[in-house]
Parts: sequence; structure tokens; C-alpha cells
Amino acid sequence: MREGAVPGESHEARLKRMRIRSWRRGIKEMDLVLGPFADARLADLDAGDLDLYDRLLAENDQDLLTWVLGTVPAPDWAALLLSGIADFARTRLAG
Repeated sequence: MREGAVPGESHEARLKRMRIRSWRRGIKEMDLVLGPFADARLADLDAGDLDLYDRLLAENDQDLLTWVLGTVPAPDWAALLLSGIADFARTRLAG
């Protein structure tokens, strides 16, 4: 079974669960980073990236924030996905 998967969960239910978890984090800053990213990009991610995103959602918000901000290097498994999330957040805030 893939990481983060819920037995019997449909693709649509998985996306919905992940969107909700993206918007309801422990700290508001991560809500504002992950929520819009999930709304705009989750449906476009392939199965492997969805598994990584699910794994990312299980991480501590304080760690996620330092990784997104670049103040602490992200773990290898999450680096590429977090880079895309950070780029999305910067572009969104700049525009």
C-alpha cells in the first residue's frame, strides 16, 4: 500500500482529504502556503508526487516552515516537491 493511503480511498476522496489537511495545519503560515498549492496543483500531481505530498502532510509544521523558507535544508526525499511549493507560494504572493 502506498504511503499515506487510506484503504479503499478513491482518488477523489484522497485529493479532498489532502486539500483539507493542507488548509488545516497547526500554524497559519503553513495553511497559507499549502492550502493554495493544494487547491491549484494537487489534481495535476502524479501518483508518486501525491505519495510524497501525503508524506509531507505528516511532517511537523515548524519543520515544514523552515524547509519552505530555506532556513534549514529539506530532507532529500522532499527537496524537489518543497522547492515547487515554495516557488508557487512566492509567485502567488508576488502576483
